[in-house]
Amino acid sequence: MATIILKIDVTKIEKARLFPGKHGAQYLDMVMIETPNNQYGDSHMLVQSVTKEEREKGIKGPILGNAKTLGGPSQARPTTPTPDGQPKFKDTDDIPF
Repeated sequence: MATIILKIDVTKIEKARLFPGKHGAQYLDMVMIETPNNQYGDSHMLVQSVTKEEREKGIKGPILGNAKTLGGPSQARPTTPTPDGQPKFKDTDDIPF
């Protein structure tokens, strides 16, 4: 199974498009668009979703980041487990919302 690494610029998220889930969770719909032959080696770009009506009017969501497909699990970026056993990714402490 391939591993996909995502890089998202959270400052570009249109917060008005976040929607509530159960137990106070906030969700965001994104679309991964394949970008073959990307000059940086990325396989997809990540775009914030818009409604069907907005798409029909030509409105596009902001590009939030990129994704890269790696060949397998052994190539995934290593993480450091926290005391509760959950992975901790680098640079996640300063999310601006």
